[in-house]
Amino acid sequence: MKRYPMTVEGEKRLRTELEDLKTVQRPRVIASIAEAREHGDLKENAEYHAAREQQGFIEGRIQELEGKLSTAQVIDISLIPKSGKVIFGSTAELYNLDTEEEVRYQVVGDDEADIKAGKISVNSPIARALIGKEEGDVVVVLTPGGEVEYEISKVHYI
Repeated sequence: MKRYPMTVEGEKRLRTELEDLKTVQRPRVIASIAEAREHGDLKENAEYHAAREQQGFIEGRIQELEGKLSTAQVIDISLIPKSGKVIFGSTAELYNLDTEEEVRYQVVGDDEADIKAGKISVNSPIARALIGKEEGDVVVVLTPGGEVEYEISKVHYI
């Protein structure tokens, strides 16, 4: 079975969502379906059909989360010795040599990626270029707009 990397924070977020779906959302939609059934004819009952559709989404998301969590390889970056190399879970401060801008990215699993929050997927072009590199190294990232050169200023293991 293939394992998918995930940070401790990412696992916690998925477990919280799963718990909410099972203990809050699912019972709420079951109650909505029961209430809609009491209104009579189900063929033309929009509330019933909406509740059934919502139930389908919730059950699908529960299965998806359980599948992801069962194949997750949770990596706690705080337990890994600090070597100055960019690895899964580490945060890299980068200096764009072309635009002279500084950016900060944490390398995370696919489900945790959020570029606005500075979290990039381990499978993204930037992360693939950074993995294994050390502080002071210059990396070239192939983007749709061309090559971009970054210098790794600092690597954090937080």
